[in-house]
Amino acid sequence: MAIGIRTYRPLITGKTHMAAAGHYLATASAYRILEQGGNAVDAGVAAGITLNVVLPQYTSFAGVAPILIHHAEKQETVTISGLGRWPKAASIDYFNKNHGGKLPAGILRTVTPAAADAWLTAIKLYGTMSFQQVVTPAMEIAEGGFPIPATLQRALAREGNALIGDEGGPLPWPSTREIFVPNDQPLATGDVLVQKDLARTFQRLIQVENDNASKGREDAIQAVRDFFYHGEIAQEMVDFCQEQGGLLTMEDLADFHVGLEPPAVGSYKGVDVYTCGPWCQGPASIQALHILEGFDLQTMGHNSADYIHTVLEALKLAFSDRHFFYGDPDFVDVPMEGLLSHAYAAQRATTIDPRRASAGMPAGGDPWAHQDGRSNGSKPAHPEAVAGRLEADTSYVSVMDRWGNAFSATPSDGLGNAPVAKGLGFILSSRGSQSWLDEDHPSSLQPGKRPRLTPNPALAMKDGKVLMPFGTPGGDVQCQSMVQTFLNIIEFGMDPQQAIEAPRASTWSFPNSFYPHAYNPGLVAVEGRIDSGVVEDLRSRGHQVEVWDDWTSRMGGMCAIKVNQETGALYGGADPRRDGYAMGR
Repeated sequence: MAIGIRTYRPLITGKTHMAAAGHYLATASAYRILEQGGNAVDAGVAAGITLNVVLPQYTSFAGVAPILIHHAEKQETVTISGLGRWPKAASIDYFNKNHGGKLPAGILRTVTPAAADAWLTAIKLYGTMSFQQVVTPAMEIAEGGFPIPATLQRALAREGNALIGDEGGPLPWPSTREIFVPNDQPLATGDVLVQKDLARTFQRLIQVENDNASKGREDAIQAVRDFFYHGEIAQEMVDFCQEQGGLLTMEDLADFHVGLEPPAVGSYKGVDVYTCGPWCQGPASIQALHILEGFDLQTMGHNSADYIHTVLEALKLAFSDRHFFYGDPDFVDVPMEGLLSHAYAAQRATTIDPRRASAGMPAGGDPWAHQDGRSNGSKPAHPEAVAGRLEADTSYVSVMDRWGNAFSATPSDGLGNAPVAKGLGFILSSRGSQSWLDEDHPSSLQPGKRPRLTPNPALAMKDGKVLMPFGTPGGDVQCQSMVQTFLNIIEFGMDPQQAIEAPRASTWSFPNSFYPHAYNPGLVAVEGRIDSGVVEDLRSRGHQVEVWDDWTSRMGGMCAIKVNQETGALYGGADPRRDGYAMGR
């Protein structure tokens, strides 16, 4: 069943390689590397680091960068856990004693920087090029500057008010203001943004690689990594963090490394879906798809009231299990086998009332019954309604190459959440904002523990071959937009551009992943292009519907590349809701 959706951009097609990323300059960087003979990993890392330069409001070279890679020759599908850990000095007790049981904004939310390690690990293990080759496009943009688009200007104007201390915002951060808010005025649209400190950081890392070139490509890349986490840059990060009152130490950096882990895997009607593990929210997409597999979505009709209601209720169930079970598996026994069981999903599906919305977040299920093992009996308290912003940061990049390799990554951590490190040009990861100060919560704050991350790249495969890398920014909307885009393609026969541009809906009936974990029981948002009759029908079922703009960035910024497994043709799509573009040949 193919549904036709009018699009405002052409479907990008190719046969050799394809990139789709959250900013057009990042897509251009990936395409440049592919044309130079690099593989999908080389190109994906080049694009990812470029995103760190051109989307400073959303990403950082010292932020987070979870990655999914399929390497065709090695027949490996792996994840790189580009997520930092809490410093050893951090604890719930520390925040209770020193900050009144609150998690202050800014430097105290710093966890170990992870993106740099993730990028370097990816090219070292699965790439073919040097660090200098893949970082050069980003370095050139940082050094020479680029005219900022309206999207960045709006972010700077919004964040700028906070950064200069207005409206009760965070402390004024001179190191940030001098780059992005010179003379206490945010840069205007079309102004050229130059980031000399960030360019200099890249140049220092290149010099380390060149100094170690005689050791071979992989050892030279390792030397770059060691310089960042053990050498001068590490010391500069720690000095800056501690000067600002943060907790990061050289020991924290020395002990840190990203993990190379098997992905979480599920399936929907013969299509396998891969995500990162329960240290992020990725498996919630798999859970929602498993729940929805038992419904006749085609008969309901695309974006009908029945369809949207069913999708949102399935997502609520998945987010409930996310709240009650997901956390860093190094610290928490997460029942992944049970959570991703089709039998468990079928059981959860029976709780969906086709005519009535659940009033709030549903109760967590019992995945332990679907795997060996017993619950430890500890569960966080059912949340109370809490006011707060619906945070939405992050970006995304996907790449396919001529050899069948796929790259999918979701970098994050923007400049509004922490000060730019003086002389380095990037913020240190503020992802501690996604921890809970509740000892019974699976994502509670503990020394050395990873927060539960919202960024979550995905990859669809069929018969052991890549079908589609896909993902989006958007905080808690990520899984929701990813599930809807996936269904648009697999259930309704849309091409990637149609699937991405189709109007979307989202539920917010769960505790937000960002502190203070805003909870809005029953809240649903729909884009203005959803039929008004459908909106009223949803309200009659108990959904508290807000109608957002027709094309709102709050619904994310999807990118996807679909492979025709018979012909090898590549189809790239990118979201006009943000600055993403696809390019290929």
